[in-house]
Amino acid sequence: MSVLKIETAAVFEPLLKQHRYKGAYGGRGSGKSHFFADYIVERGLCMPGDAGEGLRCLAFREVQKSLKESAKFLIETKIRQHGLGEADGFKIFADRIQTPKDGLIAFTGLQDHTADSIKSYEGFHLAWGEEAHTISKSSLSLLRPTIRWEDTKRGLKSELCFSWNPRRKSDAVDEMFRGEHTPSDSVCVRANWSDNPWFPGVLDQERKDCYEKTPDQYEHIWEGGYATVTEGAYFAKNLLQAKRDGRIRQTKVEPLNQIKAFWDLGGRGSKSDATTIWIVQWIGEDIFIHDYYEAIGQPVSAHVNWMRNHGYEDALCYLPHDGEPKSPIADASWETYLRQAGFSTRIVPNQGAGAAKMRIEAARRHFHRMVFDEKNTEPGRDALGWYHEKIDEQRLVGLGPEHDWASHAADSFGMMAQMFEVPKKRKPMPELTTDWVV
Repeated sequence: MSVLKIETAAVFEPLLKQHRYKGAYGGRGSGKSHFFADYIVERGLCMPGDAGEGLRCLAFREVQKSLKESAKFLIETKIRQHGLGEADGFKIFADRIQTPKDGLIAFTGLQDHTADSIKSYEGFHLAWGEEAHTISKSSLSLLRPTIRWEDTKRGLKSELCFSWNPRRKSDAVDEMFRGEHTPSDSVCVRANWSDNPWFPGVLDQERKDCYEKTPDQYEHIWEGGYATVTEGAYFAKNLLQAKRDGRIRQTKVEPLNQIKAFWDLGGRGSKSDATTIWIVQWIGEDIFIHDYYEAIGQPVSAHVNWMRNHGYEDALCYLPHDGEPKSPIADASWETYLRQAGFSTRIVPNQGAGAAKMRIEAARRHFHRMVFDEKNTEPGRDALGWYHEKIDEQRLVGLGPEHDWASHAADSFGMMAQMFEVPKKRKPMPELTTDWVV
C-alpha cells in the first residue's frame, strides 16, 4: 500500500484539524491556494475510508465566466504532482474532476445561483472559495446553509474553506472571519510570503521591486494588509517603514509628560466632515502617538466625553484656526466650549494656500520619529494609508490632496507634525584646563 506524503507549511497546521469553517488570508506568495488544493486531493483519497463514500467538493468563486477562472487547473496540477491518476480513482474531465469511489470536484460561480439552484450542492462534504474577498454577503447567505452534510456516527461534518488577500474590512469574508461575530467552530490563519518555506527566488525579486517602486501597494499585495489607493498615497512608504522598524506597537502614556490632542473640526450633520483627534506625547526627539478618535455628526460634548473617558482631560488641545471665536460679541466657538469644559487650548494660525502640502511635508519629515500604538491608532493609520493625491486622468497631473473620508485624519496628523519641534541640544561645557607655572 503506497502512502501519500504532502508537506505542509507550519502556518497552515491549524487548518488540518476538523473545523466547520476554515480561513486563510494574506499576501501573494504565501501558498494559501496551494495548501487548499493539496488538502482537497488529500481529502479525496481519505473520504472513501473515513466516510465510506467519495468526496464531493465544490470549488467556487463569486464570478466564474469560464473554467479558466477556476481553481481546476491548480487541482489538476496537484493530482499529477503527487503521481495520482485513474488507477487511484482520479479522472479529469473537461468540466469536473472525478475522485475515488465516484467522488466529484465541481466548479461554479456563486453569482449565477439562486436559492433553488444552489440546493444541488446540499450533499457536498467540502467547499472551497478562492479569491474570497470578492464573495458577496448574499452569496454567503445562500452557500452557508447549503453545505450541511454530516455523519454523526463517525463524528464527521462538512467544511467551508476560504482563501483571500484582504481588500477592505467591510468585505463579507473579512467580516465573517475577522469581525466581532465569527462563526462557531471556525479557525483562521494569516499567511504571507515569509511563512512559505518554498517561496521562490524569482517571486522574491518581484516583492523587492514592489517595495522599492510601488510602496503604496506593497502592504496589500505582499503582507496581507487592506488595500489602499493604487497610486499616489502620501504616507504608504512611511507606514511600511514604521512597521518594519517596530514603531507600530503598544505604547504607554508617560504620566509626567504633557499629553497633546490635535483636532480637525467637523460638523453636526450626518453628511458633514468628521471630527478627528490624535493623542500624542513628545518625549525628547520622539513622537509617541497613543490614540485616535473620529466621529461624524456628533456634538462637541460627545468629543469631550471621549477625551475624559479615556483619561485625556489634562490634554493641551491644538485647534485649527476655525476653532477660535469669530467675533468678540458672539463668542460661541470650539475653543470657548473646550475652555469652559476645563481644557487648555492653543489655536494654530491659518497657513493659507498650500497648507495641506505643508502638513504633508512636515509629517514626512518627522515620520521616522513616530511610534504608533498598534491597537488604538489603527483606524487613523488606515486613513493615513489611503490619503492620496487627486489625479487629473486626462492630463495625468497631480491636483493636490483628495478631499475624502481620509483627509480629516490626515489634516490633524499633519498639524501635529508641524507643531513638533526637535529639542535643541545644549552646547557642551568647555573643558577646564590648569596651567602650572614653575
